[in-house]
Amino acid sequence: MTNPLLKLQEQGQSVWYDNIDRAQLNSGEFKKMLDNDGIVGVTANPTIFEKSISAGHAYDEQMQELLRAGKSTSEIYEALVIKDIQTVADMLRPIYDRTNGQDGYVSLEVSPELANDTQGTISEAERFWKMVNRPNLMIKIPATPAGIPAIYETLRKGINVNITLIFSIQSYREVVDAYIRALEDRNGEGLEIDHIASVASFFVSRVDTLVDKLLDEKIKASNDPDEQEKLKSLQGKAAIANARIVYQEFKKLFSTPRFESLKHAGAHVQRPLWASTSTKNPAYRDVLYAEELIGPDTVDTMPLETIVKFRDHGVVRHSIEDDLDSAKKTLDTLEQVGISYDQIARQLQDEGVEKFVDSFHQLFNGIESKKKAIKEGQVAD
Repeated sequence: MTNPLLKLQEQGQSVWYDNIDRAQLNSGEFKKMLDNDGIVGVTANPTIFEKSISAGHAYDEQMQELLRAGKSTSEIYEALVIKDIQTVADMLRPIYDRTNGQDGYVSLEVSPELANDTQGTISEAERFWKMVNRPNLMIKIPATPAGIPAIYETLRKGINVNITLIFSIQSYREVVDAYIRALEDRNGEGLEIDHIASVASFFVSRVDTLVDKLLDEKIKASNDPDEQEKLKSLQGKAAIANARIVYQEFKKLFSTPRFESLKHAGAHVQRPLWASTSTKNPAYRDVLYAEELIGPDTVDTMPLETIVKFRDHGVVRHSIEDDLDSAKKTLDTLEQVGISYDQIARQLQDEGVEKFVDSFHQLFNGIESKKKAIKEGQVAD
């Protein structure tokens, strides 16, 4: 039986791995995924690095060297992360070359503490770009109000950008506009645009987690069986409905005369990327989001558990454009029952930044704990 993950390529969808773990890099497990599962990219964020660095001993040797060199916690963090990013970028480089820069990227996030600092984000993006020094790096920048101008400026400087924490179609339009404006300005200055890549990352399952919670509250507050049934029918629907509508917007925005002129100059489309595609609610199919958002010019970044499950029993079909009328009706009905999707999107973006900041602090605390253990001789030289 053909691996379902490989069949996604036939539908025009790329699978990126949502994890970086040095133990997997050292053991050969990651290389096996590249060879057998058709993984063609990697993403990471503070939460992922926090779990990776805090667990096990894969980073101990480098940490000991950095401690002996008198490095601070911040310097240790950057050294550990940059080494992993460079290692993964080099492993993905053949894919980057083979696909002419369509895939083969590894993403590194600017500090989430800069989410509301435009100039700080631009400066850190440039600094990381120079430190990693790999053409197949993407810098992750959140689509916050301060992030949008930073995204534009970073792209204009010729740096690849993975835009994160997108939830609403309005935010998505701003992200696409920043991308196209950056390309237009570079092209107008006679600079190359054929090597610049960007993806627009929608966090999917988080939408249903919040919307379902609000629906549950309304169901409990209602004494009308018909209304309760209507509310129940909306559960588990919002995330996929929103993503399907976004995909239609993607097709429209990248088929305009405005973008066509850039395409002739070598520009790539900015692909939608489905992030947070693991199923959080055990009542739903465990590969629900991976199965329902398949289509050309898309990326699905999957954690290991979703890769394993999809490899085992994922069903592949062109699903991203299924039942578009129903998708629009779902979002309209949510508004009718008093759940504003725009409000949901703002809340999720704010919470997403907060979660990454918390993970960032936990990561630094984890490094401090490792430092202490090493200094006290609890980790062998």
